[in-house]
Amino acid sequence: MIKKPFFGLMKPRLTYSGVDDIGHDIQEIPPPDRLFLSLECKKEDMQDLTVSIGTEVRTGQRVRPFSTLDVYLTSPATGVISDITLETGAFDQSHLLFSIQAGQRDNWDAEFEQAGMTPDAENVLSFFSALPGISDLRSLIRGKNPLQTIVVSGLDTDLLVVTNQLSLKTGAEYLAQGIDCLEKITGVKKVIMAVPPSLRSEGEKGGVEVRVIEPAYPNAAPRLLIKQILGITVPASGHLKDLEVGVLGVQSVIALGQAFAEGKPPISRVLTVIDKENRPTGVRARIGTPVRHILDALHITPTEGDRLVFGGPMSGRGVYSAETPIGPDTDAILVQDKAMVIATSSDPCINCGECVRACPADLPVNMLIRLLENGLYEEAAQQYDLLSCIECGLCSYVCIMRIPISHYIMLGKHELALSGYLEESNG
Repeated sequence: MIKKPFFGLMKPRLTYSGVDDIGHDIQEIPPPDRLFLSLECKKEDMQDLTVSIGTEVRTGQRVRPFSTLDVYLTSPATGVISDITLETGAFDQSHLLFSIQAGQRDNWDAEFEQAGMTPDAENVLSFFSALPGISDLRSLIRGKNPLQTIVVSGLDTDLLVVTNQLSLKTGAEYLAQGIDCLEKITGVKKVIMAVPPSLRSEGEKGGVEVRVIEPAYPNAAPRLLIKQILGITVPASGHLKDLEVGVLGVQSVIALGQAFAEGKPPISRVLTVIDKENRPTGVRARIGTPVRHILDALHITPTEGDRLVFGGPMSGRGVYSAETPIGPDTDAILVQDKAMVIATSSDPCINCGECVRACPADLPVNMLIRLLENGLYEEAAQQYDLLSCIECGLCSYVCIMRIPISHYIMLGKHELALSGYLEESNG
């Protein structure tokens, strides 16, 4: 819900959805006939492929696609690799797509269970470098200089999304074991649970300190969580890891605990599907399931002109095909009716200041957008703290000229990364 500020002099008041708003049931999506695994790579990596069309895989089997790259994929089904294609996604990022033609039954691979079930970094990363909720587990593992603190979030980072809340509500029995595994894998010295008020009792089952966070958007953004819980402000040119702090969704921790409890690597994830009426539904689907298969199971039919989004309405990113598979970090699928899609504008900023008032990072967004529109990305970072943006989308939400501010900001950060500016600014 939203409370409109008087004369626009206050920040918009947006409230996260709660798990009690939709109930606690999670709908199981049956496995599709074909699943897809995606891996970022370069064209030259194709020369070192260790798998080929016709390669048989078992459910939960670790697959090492390249002989020279230390990366692994976990097969979500038993079947045969039927296709391998190199595709280009957002920002010209190339990725390799493995298509698995699934059989009728799951034949579970036993290698993970036979490996000794030891929760250490080497053992975990050799089987899966991603977990439901996080695409790269290696970002939390720092060897001899471990993170000091990890915040495990039971909150969801966008409106209408209830994925982490559902995971905590239905999987709290694995929370303590998951946190124990997380501590052993990362060597972190302290773990803190962040939860909404309604899930405090579930959060306490983890056996660590619990902090209750007001469910006001965008309080669940990682940088804001760190500031609220630890009193630390992430510098504009820095990352959470530079502060020896990490943030991890609770679904990842629960999946980790369940994996070691059952001796099976995670192949499914919980996510929120939001239909055209903005009604969220919690589902569990195998990683690699195409969006269309999930929508068909829920009797949701996108039509020409509708918009598909991975994530929620504020910070989600568009999906250009219903055949796109969900990944380990896909928290939600939003289906937006074409009648509700607000067209962006190329009209100039009128300097009304609404974006400045709405920004939780206190950025001069009206000045920032002028530089970004003209491709002056380094100047935007140096003069107006572009990298401090938490990408909450509030600036675009309140912009009366419908300027796609969030898209300009994402593009600016991407271009800075390509230019090497981020590495230089971090010393």
